[in-house]
Amino acid sequence: MILLFGGTTEGRKAVEVLEKAGKVFYYSTKTGEQQVPLHHGVAVSGAMDVAAMTTFCREHDIALLIDAAHPFAEQLHQTVAEVAQAMSAPVIRYERIFPERDSDIVWLDDYAAAVREINEPTLLATTGVQSIVHLKPLEEKGVKVFYRILPRESSIELAMQAGIAREQLCYYEEGDTLNVDASAILLKESGMSGGFAEKVAAARALGMKIYALKRPQWSMVNAEGVASGQRERSGNGQWSMVNGPHGLRRMVEQLLPEFFPLHSGLTTGTCATAAAVAAAERLFHGVQPGQVAVVLPNGETIMVAVGYGEDYAYCIKEAGDDPDVTDGLEIRATVKQANSFEIIGGEGIGRFTLPGFDFPPGEAAINKAPREMIRENVERVVSESVSVRVSVPQGESIARRTFNPRLGIEGGISIIGVSGIVEPFSEEAFILSIRKCMEVARASDSDSVVINSGAKSEGFLRMRYPDLPPQAFVQYGNYIGETLQIASELGFARVVLGVMLGKAVKLAAGHLDTHSRHHTMDKTFVQALLCEAHCRVDISGITLARELWGMLPADRLPEFARTVINHCAVHCRPLLPHGELTILLIDDEGKIYEI
Repeated sequence: MILLFGGTTEGRKAVEVLEKAGKVFYYSTKTGEQQVPLHHGVAVSGAMDVAAMTTFCREHDIALLIDAAHPFAEQLHQTVAEVAQAMSAPVIRYERIFPERDSDIVWLDDYAAAVREINEPTLLATTGVQSIVHLKPLEEKGVKVFYRILPRESSIELAMQAGIAREQLCYYEEGDTLNVDASAILLKESGMSGGFAEKVAAARALGMKIYALKRPQWSMVNAEGVASGQRERSGNGQWSMVNGPHGLRRMVEQLLPEFFPLHSGLTTGTCATAAAVAAAERLFHGVQPGQVAVVLPNGETIMVAVGYGEDYAYCIKEAGDDPDVTDGLEIRATVKQANSFEIIGGEGIGRFTLPGFDFPPGEAAINKAPREMIRENVERVVSESVSVRVSVPQGESIARRTFNPRLGIEGGISIIGVSGIVEPFSEEAFILSIRKCMEVARASDSDSVVINSGAKSEGFLRMRYPDLPPQAFVQYGNYIGETLQIASELGFARVVLGVMLGKAVKLAAGHLDTHSRHHTMDKTFVQALLCEAHCRVDISGITLARELWGMLPADRLPEFARTVINHCAVHCRPLLPHGELTILLIDDEGKIYEI
């Protein structure tokens, strides 16, 4: 079981990650006022001291602690550390992403330093209601202080107890600006998710002098640990540092493997980036780390294992539990000094031969997002211009088992990935691949696209439409509705939907996603279809819809097929309002029925 401490943006993101496991976990906040949707998570509110937290952990079989609380919640962090030590339990610290410190800001070590150094006539303090007691001495120096707090009754009551006049209070509302006339502002170094950069920009626009409280020293060490892959095992137990949702999931998968039923993996883009960073580290710094830091497109840092060859570094493609033929491939990178930064596709990297991609025909099949990842991460390691050659020794043979041939990518695999992480059986990833196939089809000078469920049905449809280019045939898997919507967005004049009976009876019932984990054959509905088509047959013993092909009299098959197609059309045609839709029902032998 997992106990998560939140009350922050990071806490909310951590909840979203853990909810995907479909298992119970506990989400603890001090006040219980943060509204976070919980389906499998159980809310726990109220502050815990060491004794209370230890008791809770033992009573609920807590095997992993996740600390996603505010960087300045030092008492909670210390409590978590002591409980982890007592129980020998691992802890994941979900840290924030912090921008570099701006030299134009006055940085303060603590509240005592703030009281000593701030001598402005008026000050807006955005450091929270708990800071009021520490800043009260400023008023004795003649500084008029306004306190910006959350519009909660509990916060207002605490402010009143601290002896603050109501006219000194102003309230934070999401999306508003600094609306207090003050000569200076005091901020906490709260990181990107704490809106630090936005507050600094707003204060500068108003001409305010900016003071900032440095985050606690332990937080700085932890943030460095994220970038260095640091995992400490000391008197406080095992601490692992992450600063984003992908890293959190991967760390949970390592520390508590049974929590997620399926494990995530890395895209080829992330693997190529890791190999490039490792190669650059060796060339320019003479080191060969066993893992390197990779900054993902969302800004978070993860650690990726790497290895080294004679003149290259490599990363082994890790698909997790996602079925991927590239799993286990060695993705290499060779880095050399150059006059300008360039990324080259070497052995086993395909080439674009058709329009419709991020780059024109002839370019290496390394998509835009991975190229940006490689450049940005290598430039964090070296300041010189370099040439990065990416290669995959087995790429050409493996590519024959991917979508690449139908996309017009020849000679190897693609280096792809938008997020940098592969979620197992990710619907989003599959739909993105459908969209890319549809975009290529649209760019093939064909105003028609033939969508189908897989290789078998596509083979039959290719024989029916021999004049269409290979790119005009796109497999939808189970996502019929999504594929039709994409076709509409791309402006196809004509769409042919080929469907076999198993998916057709689900589609006829209105299920636009036909995956068996969502919908199974509804025998009652199928019996109604048969009655509508005037077919008298007992289907109580069937398990698969395709068995109907052998049960119905040959003279009734056309009428049954028309009935199924008509019901499918009711649900499909509204998704293609400006295009012509043809629905073809295909039997197991390749015979095609249409209206």
